[in-house]
Amino acid sequence: VQLQASGGGLVQAGGSLRLSCTASGRAFSNYAAGWFRQAPGKEREFVAAITWNGSGTYYADPVKGRFTISRDNAKNTVYLQMNSLKPEDTAVYYCAARFQRVGSRPSDYEYWGQGTQVTVSS
Repeated sequence: VQLQASGGGLVQAGGSLRLSCTASGRAFSNYAAGWFRQAPGKEREFVAAITWNGSGTYYADPVKGRFTISRDNAKNTVYLQMNSLKPEDTAVYYCAARFQRVGSRPSDYEYWGQGTQVTVSS
């Protein structure tokens, strides 16, 4: 599975962005997907995950109520809608995929996209 993340950019605090992660290669509908982020000098951290069929979604506490993960398997794409953005959300955001089982650790995931920069100004 090859993953391509897009949609990052510069936004003011309180604004919104939608990230997309498009997969190619194997049947993406067989894979759970997750979003992670990494700020300078910090470890990569879990943001959100979604089951292979979209029936289950999971969020890190800092983003609950502000971010929404979704997917469209017909388009081989996973989305991360980010609302009410804060400066502390600034990071490189990575999408990842894992065969069938969802997870919350970077080591759970087999496939990774290249990352997209999100910068939130105060």
